[in-house]
Amino acid sequence: MPSFDEVLQKAGEFGRFQRRVFLLMCLTGITFAFLFVSVVFLGISPDHHWCQGPSAAELAERCGWSPEEEWNRTAPPRSALESGVRSDGRCERYELEAANWSSAADAADAAEGGLSCSDPLAFFPNRTAPLVSCQGNWKYSQSHTTIVSEFNLVCSNSWMLDFTQAVLNLGFLAGAFTLCYAADRYGRIIIYLISCFGVGISGIVVAFAPNFTVFVIFRFLQGVFGKGTWMTSYVIVTEMVGSKQRRIVGIVIQIFFTFGIIIIPGIAYLIPRWQGIQLAITLPNFLFLLYYWVVPESPRWLITRKEGEKALKILQSIAKYNGKYLSPNYSEITVTDEEVSNPSFLDLVRTPQMRKCTLILMFAWFTSAVVYQGLVMRLGIIGGNLYIDFFISGVVELPAALLILLTIERMGRRLPFAVSNIVAGIACLVTAFLPEGIPWLRTTVATIGRLGITMSFEIVYLVNSELYPTTLRNFGVSLCSGLCDFGGIVAPFLLFRLAAIWLELPLIIFGILASICGGLVLLLPETKGIALPETVEDVEKLASGHLEPDFY
Repeated sequence: MPSFDEVLQKAGEFGRFQRRVFLLMCLTGITFAFLFVSVVFLGISPDHHWCQGPSAAELAERCGWSPEEEWNRTAPPRSALESGVRSDGRCERYELEAANWSSAADAADAAEGGLSCSDPLAFFPNRTAPLVSCQGNWKYSQSHTTIVSEFNLVCSNSWMLDFTQAVLNLGFLAGAFTLCYAADRYGRIIIYLISCFGVGISGIVVAFAPNFTVFVIFRFLQGVFGKGTWMTSYVIVTEMVGSKQRRIVGIVIQIFFTFGIIIIPGIAYLIPRWQGIQLAITLPNFLFLLYYWVVPESPRWLITRKEGEKALKILQSIAKYNGKYLSPNYSEITVTDEEVSNPSFLDLVRTPQMRKCTLILMFAWFTSAVVYQGLVMRLGIIGGNLYIDFFISGVVELPAALLILLTIERMGRRLPFAVSNIVAGIACLVTAFLPEGIPWLRTTVATIGRLGITMSFEIVYLVNSELYPTTLRNFGVSLCSGLCDFGGIVAPFLLFRLAAIWLELPLIIFGILASICGGLVLLLPETKGIALPETVEDVEKLASGHLEPDFY
């Protein structure tokens, strides 16, 4: 009986059918990118926020102040001192209770016939008053509402904004393990459709969350299902095509993720409220439910479930759509009788070469996630025009896939992987110490760094799958890529907390991590022109170069 690959070759390895499925599934990358970076626009910090005391509120209403005027006349200045300690004027308020205002008003009435709306502190001793911490009643000068103003994620609660992104990445991590297992057991397309429905429903609940707790819970669930849509779409695309096209489509599908990065600033610019942005990036997931009628189950998966007849029927449909003809001789297809093994983490570290590859790849996944997400979220705190800067940073990512395709078959995997990390690291370090007076140079160097880490992020997908044997490949890639989601959990805290100390400090950390990673990946074996390893022994031979080349 013919094998699956032999039948696929006759039906067409990348014909009209596969191109249609490829394009449809690639659209998932756009919506996943929306979810991945949405916190940058959902969590924009207002220009001014301050605490409004009850008496100040009465005065603001009587004087008819605008929010900006109220900020200037009742909020403590950032340079105010209380007991010798520098105070953040936006996180504390003057203790101007009704009695204080009445006393000042009485003095004002006696002196000038009324409390001055232009200088309400004029009649207080030393033109100031005691400072107290805010217990609510936050006011914001910005007309655009964000989750920061919706849930008062400022001052002592500012860490909660970091937490929302960490929770999303925790959802990614949970989705990578639970839905990856489910897709292997119950099928690719059914888990994809469930994930699309789940990310849509949870995203709607996020948009209308009545409190921060509900927001966080359903943002976690959106991360779980969002990772399910991305992983299963990636698997479906790579399993539908021939082996020659698998590497190319695996890289090109990530270009659609970049398209999402480019599109989202336009959505955020046109929609003033965070709820509208959340709905705009969530609702398209429901359209993917229509794929039930146009995207079949992966025939490769059906073969692993010993359902050769169903797989053959799908292959016949593929051949017909591609204008090919399957001979009646292809009435059966080879179904493996091998029992599926249950790999463990010990299998990945038991032998020297496997141990080295596993540890380096785990660090590479972690570094790629921390540096990439850190650079993306940093755009939200460095000032400038966020929408234009974010758009440009997305456009910069587009050449990454082209550079990868041009280099990995000529130079191999290891050198581009190492160089992209080192370039990203050096760019981060240089940007941190460039003077503010030459913004064009800072932007140029930072752009090079973003391009480098994007290339690294895309190459690690390929290298990880090529360095593990068939018996451990799925488990090994899932485990190592889990460090990517863990890096995403760490990244927001690393960025925002260190930036509070010094704005450029996160760049130094990113630069060090990427540079170390670049050096470590040079220790990995080269896999260019080498057949995929089938066993652990094959991986051990990679170090000595004894594995046979792949001439196919």
